[in-house]
Amino acid sequence: MSPTSGPPEVPAESGPGAPVAFKAACPDCCARFELDAGALRLAIGGSRRATFYSFTCPECGVQVRKPAGERIVELLTGGGVSTLRSV
Repeated sequence: MSPTSGPPEVPAESGPGAPVAFKAACPDCCARFELDAGALRLAIGGSRRATFYSFTCPECGVQVRKPAGERIVELLTGGGVSTLRSV
């Protein structure tokens, strides 16, 4: 997994009841950082192209949008990320 194209990861030290932080990277400035669930947004659409997660890079301020497959959707929803579902 490359730092600019990989899915967000839940750090291994996260346990039950612990706040969840997701590892992410910016494709513009290549910064790597951790974001809490409130900094991420998940949109679940009727197709793979319409299902994605997004965040704002804390380093350069660019809006980042990346595709979200089934596993990413599972991780993000389980971690409390705000979800928008469209039909």
